[in-house]
Amino acid sequence: MSSDRCDMLIFVSDPARVTNGVHLSLVSGHGIFQKLRINGVEQASIYGIRAPAVNNPVTVVSGASITCNTGLKQPVSKDVVTIPAGAKVGAWFQHIIGGAQGANDPDNPIAPSHKGPIMVYLAKVDSAGIASEVGLNWFKIAQEGLDTSQGKWGVDTMIANKGWWDFTMPSCLAPGDYLMRVELLALHSAYGTNGAQFYMSCANIKVTGSGTKTGSPTVKFPGAYNSEDPGIKLNIYSGTIPNNAGKAYTPPGGPVALAC
Repeated sequence: MSSDRCDMLIFVSDPARVTNGVHLSLVSGHGIFQKLRINGVEQASIYGIRAPAVNNPVTVVSGASITCNTGLKQPVSKDVVTIPAGAKVGAWFQHIIGGAQGANDPDNPIAPSHKGPIMVYLAKVDSAGIASEVGLNWFKIAQEGLDTSQGKWGVDTMIANKGWWDFTMPSCLAPGDYLMRVELLALHSAYGTNGAQFYMSCANIKVTGSGTKTGSPTVKFPGAYNSEDPGIKLNIYSGTIPNNAGKAYTPPGGPVALAC
């Protein structure tokens, strides 16, 4: 087992329990980013996406798994998805690879208790299909945190859209190959160190267009996050209501780093 991720399915009565540094949770609560939609056109399942084979979260931000996950489904896709700058891009989360876990799955695409933000990062690479994720410079291009007026998180938007979370590829982004890191951060048990749950996959993409810009500042994974960051370790509950007590919430990793 990896030191920074649980790679087996462990069924316990308390889904928020953590024992000896290993997150013990019901598989039914988790989810995987596994498909892209470009300007309304869906790609094939895990086409161009380095998706994990199982849906357990990463919980330790200092390990290599925080970059593009671990235990990837084999063979890992080397396909590259073409995305025009300015395109509407959809990221699809589902409970397990392929969709729901059985009929009438109440936790597809993810358990509704898993409140938190969704974020998207890019890193420029020479050849996306074969690029290593180690040592890259990442910049954030999209995120949805908490709408305090409604108590609605990015995860709530994704669930309401049946697993799809949409964003715009920046219209001014310079063309070329990138790795795209799409991440859901679940904060329902984030009141303890390593209680936050990170669900991410990286996609191999080629951006087209006539843009000239790149994002700044950039961050490293691991390195961008600290387990004590206020956007990672916090109690989002006001009594039993997961609205961060009506206070503003700032996702980790800094602000969106490219404005067009």
